[in-house]
Amino acid sequence: MSRMRTTLDGQSALLSELSADPDPAARAAERLAGRRVWLCGTGTSWHAANHGAWFLHTAGIDARALQAADAAAGAPGPAAGDGLLLLSHSGGKRYALEVLERARAVGAECVVVGARGREGVDVPTSEREQSSAYTASHLAAMFRLAQIAEALGAGFGALDVVPSAVAAAVTGPPPGVPAPARLLEFTGAGANQWTAAEGALKVREASRIATQGLAAEQLLHGPAVALGGDDVLVTLDGGGPLSARLETVAGLAEVNGARVHRIGADELGEPLSVFMLTVAVQRVALTLAEQAGTDPDAFGYDVPGRKAAWEAVEL
Repeated sequence: MSRMRTTLDGQSALLSELSADPDPAARAAERLAGRRVWLCGTGTSWHAANHGAWFLHTAGIDARALQAADAAAGAPGPAAGDGLLLLSHSGGKRYALEVLERARAVGAECVVVGARGREGVDVPTSEREQSSAYTASHLAAMFRLAQIAEALGAGFGALDVVPSAVAAAVTGPPPGVPAPARLLEFTGAGANQWTAAEGALKVREASRIATQGLAAEQLLHGPAVALGGDDVLVTLDGGGPLSARLETVAGLAEVNGARVHRIGADELGEPLSVFMLTVAVQRVALTLAEQAGTDPDAFGYDVPGRKAAWEAVEL
Protein backbone atom coordinates (compact mmCIF):
# COMPACT_ATOMS: atom_id res chain seq x y z
CA MET A 1 0.00 0.00 0.00
CA SER A 2 1.33 3.45 -0.89
CA ARG A 3 2.05 6.05 1.75
CA MET A 4 -0.26 8.38 -0.14
CA ARG A 5 -3.18 6.01 0.45
CA THR A 6 -2.37 5.57 4.14
CA THR A 7 -2.05 9.33 4.59
CA LEU A 8 -5.25 10.09 2.72
CA ASP A 9 -7.17 7.61 4.86
CA GLY A 10 -6.04 9.39 8.04
CA GLN A 11 -7.03 12.91 7.05
CA SER A 12 -10.34 13.10 8.90
CA ALA A 13 -8.66 12.07 12.17
CA LEU A 14 -6.02 14.74 11.62
CA LEU A 15 -8.63 17.43 11.06
CA SER A 16 -10.42 16.32 14.22
CA GLU A 17 -7.18 16.92 16.14
CA LEU A 18 -6.83 20.39 14.65
CA SER A 19 -10.47 21.19 15.35
CA ALA A 20 -9.86 20.36 19.02
CA ASP A 21 -6.77 22.61 19.10
CA PRO A 22 -7.79 26.02 17.68
CA ASP A 23 -5.41 28.06 19.84
CA PRO A 24 -2.51 28.36 17.33
CA ALA A 25 -4.92 29.69 14.70
CA ALA A 26 -6.51 32.04 17.21
CA ARG A 27 -3.11 33.47 18.17
CA ALA A 28 -2.27 33.95 14.49
CA ALA A 29 -5.58 35.75 13.96
CA GLU A 30 -4.78 38.16 16.80
CA ARG A 31 -1.45 39.00 15.15
CA LEU A 32 -3.05 39.55 11.74
CA ALA A 33 -6.18 41.45 12.81
CA GLY A 34 -6.54 44.84 11.16
CA ARG A 35 -3.79 44.21 8.60
CA ARG A 36 -3.67 43.62 4.88
CA VAL A 37 -2.67 39.96 4.62
CA TRP A 38 -0.54 38.32 1.95
CA LEU A 39 -0.66 34.53 1.63
CA CYS A 40 2.38 32.98 0.02
CA GLY A 41 3.27 29.49 -1.16
CA THR A 42 4.70 27.33 -3.92
CA GLY A 43 3.08 24.40 -5.75
CA THR A 44 0.33 22.86 -3.65
CA SER A 45 0.92 25.60 -1.06
CA TRP A 46 0.18 28.17 -3.77
CA HIS A 47 -3.24 26.58 -4.15
CA ALA A 48 -3.69 26.65 -0.36
CA ALA A 49 -2.74 30.34 -0.37
CA ASN A 50 -5.54 31.07 -2.81
CA HIS A 51 -8.03 29.05 -0.77
CA GLY A 52 -6.90 30.98 2.29
CA ALA A 53 -7.45 34.29 0.53
CA TRP A 54 -11.05 33.24 -0.23
CA PHE A 55 -11.54 32.29 3.43
CA LEU A 56 -10.18 35.64 4.65
CA HIS A 57 -12.29 37.58 2.14
CA THR A 58 -15.30 35.98 3.83
CA ALA A 59 -14.11 37.65 7.04
CA GLY A 60 -13.81 41.02 5.28
CA ILE A 61 -10.00 40.92 5.24
CA ASP A 62 -7.97 42.47 2.43
CA ALA A 63 -6.18 39.23 1.54
CA ARG A 64 -3.92 38.62 -1.45
CA ALA A 65 -2.40 35.36 -2.64
CA LEU A 66 1.22 35.65 -3.67
CA GLN A 67 3.29 33.23 -5.76
CA ALA A 68 6.58 32.89 -3.90
CA ALA A 69 8.78 33.01 -7.00
CA ASP A 70 7.04 36.16 -8.27
CA ALA A 71 7.51 37.92 -4.95
CA ALA A 72 11.16 36.92 -4.78
CA ALA A 73 11.62 38.25 -8.32
CA GLY A 74 10.31 41.70 -7.40
CA ALA A 75 6.51 41.55 -7.61
CA PRO A 76 4.57 43.53 -4.98
CA GLY A 77 4.56 41.86 -1.59
CA PRO A 78 4.27 42.49 2.14
CA ALA A 79 5.14 45.98 3.36
CA ALA A 80 5.61 47.39 6.85
CA GLY A 81 2.44 46.86 8.86
CA ASP A 82 1.11 44.11 6.56
CA GLY A 83 0.68 40.50 7.54
CA LEU A 84 2.25 37.48 5.82
CA LEU A 85 0.87 33.97 6.03
CA LEU A 86 3.64 31.76 4.67
CA LEU A 87 2.57 28.23 3.74
CA SER A 88 5.26 25.60 3.43
CA HIS A 89 5.06 21.85 4.09
CA SER A 90 8.79 21.31 4.51
CA GLY A 91 10.15 24.82 5.07
CA GLY A 92 12.81 24.25 2.45
CA LYS A 93 11.46 25.96 -0.65
CA ARG A 94 13.92 28.55 -1.95
CA TYR A 95 11.61 31.38 -2.90
CA ALA A 96 9.27 31.00 0.07
CA LEU A 97 12.22 31.47 2.41
CA GLU A 98 13.29 34.58 0.50
CA VAL A 99 9.81 36.08 0.82
CA LEU A 100 9.79 35.38 4.55
CA GLU A 101 13.19 36.99 5.06
CA ARG A 102 12.19 40.11 3.09
CA ALA A 103 8.87 40.45 4.90
CA ARG A 104 10.55 40.29 8.29
CA ALA A 105 13.16 42.81 7.17
CA VAL A 106 10.53 45.42 6.23
CA GLY A 107 8.54 44.95 9.43
CA ALA A 108 5.62 42.79 8.32
CA GLU A 109 3.90 40.54 10.85
CA CYS A 110 4.85 37.03 9.70
CA VAL A 111 2.99 33.81 10.52
CA VAL A 112 4.35 30.47 9.27
CA VAL A 113 1.98 27.56 8.69
CA GLY A 114 3.75 24.22 8.34
CA ALA A 115 4.63 20.77 9.62
CA ARG A 116 4.57 19.89 13.29
CA GLY A 117 7.88 20.04 15.11
CA ARG A 118 9.54 22.19 12.46
CA GLU A 119 11.54 25.13 13.75
CA GLY A 120 9.91 28.49 13.16
CA VAL A 121 6.37 27.18 12.60
CA ASP A 122 3.67 29.27 14.30
CA VAL A 123 0.63 27.26 13.22
CA PRO A 124 1.34 23.50 13.01
CA THR A 125 -0.53 21.27 10.58
CA SER A 126 0.56 17.62 10.29
CA GLU A 127 3.63 15.49 10.73
CA ARG A 128 6.10 15.77 7.86
CA GLU A 129 4.66 13.56 5.11
CA GLN A 130 6.52 10.54 3.78
CA SER A 131 4.85 10.73 0.37
CA SER A 132 5.83 13.46 -2.07
CA ALA A 133 2.12 13.82 -2.89
CA TYR A 134 1.30 16.16 -0.04
CA THR A 135 -2.31 15.43 0.85
CA ALA A 136 -2.87 15.60 4.63
CA SER A 137 -0.55 18.56 5.08
CA HIS A 138 -2.41 20.46 2.35
CA LEU A 139 -5.83 19.73 3.82
CA ALA A 140 -4.54 20.58 7.30
CA ALA A 141 -3.07 23.89 6.09
CA MET A 142 -6.42 24.77 4.54
CA PHE A 143 -8.18 23.89 7.80
CA ARG A 144 -5.81 26.11 9.77
CA LEU A 145 -6.48 28.95 7.34
CA ALA A 146 -10.22 28.45 7.78
CA GLN A 147 -9.74 28.55 11.58
CA ILE A 148 -7.83 31.83 11.26
CA ALA A 149 -10.58 33.27 9.06
CA GLU A 150 -13.23 32.07 11.52
CA ALA A 151 -11.38 33.77 14.39
CA LEU A 152 -11.37 36.97 12.33
CA GLY A 153 -15.13 36.84 11.80
CA ALA A 154 -15.76 34.63 8.76
CA GLY A 155 -18.71 32.88 10.42
CA PHE A 156 -18.62 29.64 8.40
CA GLY A 157 -20.93 28.03 10.94
CA ALA A 158 -20.00 24.43 10.19
CA LEU A 159 -16.21 24.26 10.46
CA ASP A 160 -16.46 21.69 13.25
CA VAL A 161 -18.40 19.39 10.88
CA VAL A 162 -15.62 19.35 8.27
CA PRO A 163 -13.70 16.38 9.79
CA SER A 164 -16.74 14.09 9.59
CA ALA A 165 -17.57 15.36 6.09
CA VAL A 166 -14.00 14.59 5.04
CA ALA A 167 -14.34 11.10 6.54
CA ALA A 168 -17.40 10.52 4.38
CA ALA A 169 -15.57 11.82 1.31
CA VAL A 170 -12.63 9.49 1.97
CA THR A 171 -14.70 6.35 2.50
CA GLY A 172 -17.56 7.00 0.08
CA PRO A 173 -17.94 5.51 -3.39
CA PRO A 174 -14.89 6.18 -5.56
CA PRO A 175 -15.21 9.06 -8.02
CA GLY A 176 -14.92 6.60 -10.92
CA VAL A 177 -12.97 8.96 -13.18
CA PRO A 178 -11.25 6.99 -15.95
CA ALA A 179 -7.86 7.65 -17.48
CA PRO A 180 -8.32 9.70 -20.67
CA ALA A 181 -7.04 8.79 -24.09
CA ARG A 182 -5.57 12.30 -24.32
CA LEU A 183 -6.37 14.84 -21.55
CA LEU A 184 -7.99 14.92 -18.14
CA GLU A 185 -9.44 18.37 -17.43
CA PHE A 186 -10.56 19.58 -14.01
CA THR A 187 -12.68 22.69 -13.63
CA GLY A 188 -14.37 24.53 -10.77
CA ALA A 189 -15.81 27.95 -10.02
CA GLY A 190 -15.08 30.41 -7.24
CA ALA A 191 -12.69 29.00 -4.68
CA ASN A 192 -12.89 25.61 -6.38
CA GLN A 193 -10.95 26.85 -9.38
CA TRP A 194 -7.99 26.22 -7.07
CA THR A 195 -9.30 22.77 -6.20
CA ALA A 196 -9.25 22.09 -9.94
CA ALA A 197 -5.67 23.29 -10.15
CA GLU A 198 -4.72 21.08 -7.20
CA GLY A 199 -6.42 18.09 -8.81
CA ALA A 200 -4.39 18.55 -11.96
CA LEU A 201 -1.16 18.88 -9.98
CA LYS A 202 -1.87 15.75 -7.94
CA VAL A 203 -2.84 13.61 -10.94
CA ARG A 204 0.25 14.61 -12.91
CA GLU A 205 2.52 14.08 -9.90
CA ALA A 206 1.04 10.72 -8.90
CA SER A 207 0.26 9.12 -12.27
CA ARG A 208 1.98 11.30 -14.90
CA ILE A 209 -1.27 11.50 -16.90
CA ALA A 210 -1.71 14.67 -18.98
CA THR A 211 -3.96 16.85 -16.84
CA GLN A 212 -5.07 20.48 -16.62
CA GLY A 213 -7.08 22.44 -14.06
CA LEU A 214 -8.83 25.69 -14.97
CA ALA A 215 -11.52 28.00 -13.62
CA ALA A 216 -14.81 27.36 -15.37
CA GLU A 217 -14.89 30.79 -16.99
CA GLN A 218 -11.30 30.47 -18.20
CA LEU A 219 -12.10 27.04 -19.66
CA LEU A 220 -15.21 28.42 -21.35
CA HIS A 221 -13.42 31.28 -23.07
CA GLY A 222 -11.26 29.26 -25.43
CA PRO A 223 -9.78 26.03 -24.04
CA ALA A 224 -13.14 24.18 -23.94
CA VAL A 225 -13.34 24.13 -27.73
CA ALA A 226 -10.40 21.68 -27.78
CA LEU A 227 -12.17 19.10 -25.59
CA GLY A 228 -13.40 16.09 -27.54
CA GLY A 229 -13.90 12.36 -27.57
CA ASP A 230 -10.41 11.57 -26.29
CA ASP A 231 -10.83 13.75 -23.21
CA VAL A 232 -12.39 13.53 -19.76
CA LEU A 233 -13.77 16.57 -17.91
CA VAL A 234 -14.28 16.59 -14.13
CA THR A 235 -16.45 19.39 -12.73
CA LEU A 236 -16.08 20.34 -9.07
CA ASP A 237 -19.28 21.98 -7.86
CA GLY A 238 -19.39 23.58 -4.42
CA GLY A 239 -22.85 25.03 -5.00
CA GLY A 240 -21.90 28.70 -5.23
CA PRO A 241 -23.33 31.45 -7.44
CA LEU A 242 -21.44 30.16 -10.51
CA SER A 243 -22.76 26.61 -10.22
CA ALA A 244 -25.04 27.07 -13.24
CA ARG A 245 -22.14 28.42 -15.27
CA LEU A 246 -20.10 25.34 -14.37
CA GLU A 247 -22.92 23.14 -15.66
CA THR A 248 -22.97 25.15 -18.90
CA VAL A 249 -19.31 24.27 -19.43
CA ALA A 250 -20.05 20.62 -18.70
CA GLY A 251 -22.88 20.57 -21.23
CA LEU A 252 -20.71 22.07 -23.95
CA ALA A 253 -17.99 19.50 -23.29
CA GLU A 254 -20.54 16.72 -23.65
CA VAL A 255 -21.73 18.14 -26.96
CA ASN A 256 -18.10 18.05 -28.09
CA GLY A 257 -17.93 14.36 -27.19
CA ALA A 258 -15.92 14.54 -23.96
CA ARG A 259 -16.81 12.26 -21.05
CA VAL A 260 -17.98 14.41 -18.13
CA HIS A 261 -17.86 13.42 -14.47
CA ARG A 262 -19.67 15.73 -12.07
CA ILE A 263 -18.51 15.83 -8.44
CA GLY A 264 -20.51 17.99 -6.05
CA ALA A 265 -20.26 18.91 -2.37
CA ASP A 266 -22.56 21.75 -1.37
CA GLU A 267 -23.88 20.51 1.97
CA LEU A 268 -21.66 22.82 4.08
CA GLY A 269 -21.76 25.82 1.73
CA GLU A 270 -19.34 26.87 -0.97
CA PRO A 271 -16.41 28.06 1.22
CA LEU A 272 -16.14 24.73 3.06
CA SER A 273 -16.86 22.62 -0.03
CA VAL A 274 -13.18 22.89 -0.89
CA PHE A 275 -12.35 20.28 1.77
CA MET A 276 -14.54 17.49 0.40
CA LEU A 277 -13.75 18.33 -3.20
CA THR A 278 -10.02 18.35 -2.45
CA VAL A 279 -10.39 14.84 -1.04
CA ALA A 280 -12.23 13.86 -4.21
CA VAL A 281 -9.41 14.99 -6.49
CA GLN A 282 -6.85 13.34 -4.21
CA ARG A 283 -8.75 10.06 -4.62
CA VAL A 284 -8.85 10.51 -8.39
CA ALA A 285 -5.08 11.02 -8.45
CA LEU A 286 -4.41 7.99 -6.27
CA THR A 287 -6.75 5.69 -8.19
CA LEU A 288 -5.27 6.67 -11.54
CA ALA A 289 -1.75 6.10 -10.21
CA GLU A 290 -2.71 2.64 -8.97
CA GLN A 291 -4.31 1.82 -12.30
CA ALA A 292 -1.26 3.08 -14.22
CA GLY A 293 1.19 1.26 -11.94
CA THR A 294 3.10 4.41 -11.03
CA ASP A 295 4.44 5.17 -7.55
CA PRO A 296 2.40 8.12 -6.19
CA ASP A 297 4.96 8.69 -3.43
CA ALA A 298 8.06 8.98 -5.59
CA PHE A 299 7.73 12.39 -7.34
CA GLY A 300 8.63 10.62 -10.59
CA TYR A 301 11.93 9.36 -9.20
CA ASP A 302 10.81 5.80 -10.02
CA VAL A 303 11.55 6.63 -13.68
CA PRO A 304 15.22 5.82 -14.42
CA GLY A 305 17.39 8.91 -14.83
CA ARG A 306 14.98 11.44 -13.40
CA LYS A 307 16.14 11.59 -9.78
CA ALA A 308 19.62 12.89 -10.60
CA ALA A 309 18.23 15.56 -12.92
CA TRP A 310 15.67 16.79 -10.39
CA GLU A 311 18.07 16.77 -7.46
CA ALA A 312 20.31 19.17 -9.36
CA VAL A 313 17.53 21.79 -9.27
CA GLU A 314 17.09 23.94 -6.19
CA LEU A 315 13.38 23.82 -5.40
